[in-house]
Amino acid sequence: MEELLNKTFAVHAAAAAASVAVGTAMTYPLDTLKVLVQVGSTGKRPLAAADVYHRVRVLSGYSGLYSGVGWLTLGRTLGLGVRFGVYEILTAFYKDGREDDHLLLSEALLAGFASGTVESLISSPFEMIKVRAQVASASGNMPLPPIVEKSAVPPLVSRLLPRYSLDMNAMSKSMGLLSTLTNRKGNILDSLKEYAWMMTGSGKPPPVSNVRTLSEIVSLEGWTALWRGYRSGIVRDSIFGGLFFGSWQFLHQVMINWKAVNMDPMPRYDSEVGPLSPVAVSLSAGVSGAFAAAVSHGFDTTRSRSQCTILPKYLSLERKFLKWRKSGNRFERLTGIHPADRNLLLNGIGLRMARSGFASSVIVGSYYFTINHLVSS
Repeated sequence: MEELLNKTFAVHAAAAAASVAVGTAMTYPLDTLKVLVQVGSTGKRPLAAADVYHRVRVLSGYSGLYSGVGWLTLGRTLGLGVRFGVYEILTAFYKDGREDDHLLLSEALLAGFASGTVESLISSPFEMIKVRAQVASASGNMPLPPIVEKSAVPPLVSRLLPRYSLDMNAMSKSMGLLSTLTNRKGNILDSLKEYAWMMTGSGKPPPVSNVRTLSEIVSLEGWTALWRGYRSGIVRDSIFGGLFFGSWQFLHQVMINWKAVNMDPMPRYDSEVGPLSPVAVSLSAGVSGAFAAAVSHGFDTTRSRSQCTILPKYLSLERKFLKWRKSGNRFERLTGIHPADRNLLLNGIGLRMARSGFASSVIVGSYYFTINHLVSS
């Protein structure tokens, strides 16, 4: 019996992982176009999907549409596994003690909200690297900044500003401005080298295409950067999870009732109706995924744009020290929306609806198809 249970669990886990990989690979080009439309658009110049596709194809070829697909596949496999696992645990708790396996719509919504929140925390690092790789595919081959020499700057500053060299022109101007003040130290230049924000002279962080790997992100921005935009991410995934499972449960109950109409005698419980068609289940999942993506898309745009913002560690420390107050109204501060992005929140909504709807349909359909064939055999 124990061996049979272990085999059944292994079959379900393998089927779930394979279905997520297939759904992600088939819809990944849509995700790449969606991210580039979100990140590259401005208030005065919104990008079209056709323009983004042409740019990626010219700079990186067709393979550029699949930049970062491995990170997204791994993140979605772990994230969806946790989402469905938490959802099943919560729904089992709701249905405990009932004669029927019927699940209320409100219970499905609450379980979906909770499972989406947990998924957001787990999949955030994978999504960060994936988004950076997608943006780099449309950025071309940009030259890397010069590498810092160990003798040029102190070790602490070199860790805060990797790949940057000393800008003597900016330092000379700063020394000229400070030369009129009382100098208590013998060498102003050595004193200025202790401050990271004085090194480059421009104050501009490197482009996203140069900070896209895990080591580069951690070195320049720190480990906490992997969870940047967590507020908008949690809101996005909780709304998506709640509406996806809620609408899917609603459509599932509609199909159960429709099937039970022609049965004689009328079934008392949903379990007596029998299994639904895998095609109908997968199509209902696709409709639910597209609907949930449309409602939560504004927060997805905010998350993608925040993940493409380079914020070095020394700037983060400055903001904490100065108790930096975020701009925007209370709702925007709570959800992580930047005021400058108010007119950009719906960019790429059609691409995300198509990707989420098609991916949900493929994942659910391939999962049920694999389970029916493997378990029956």
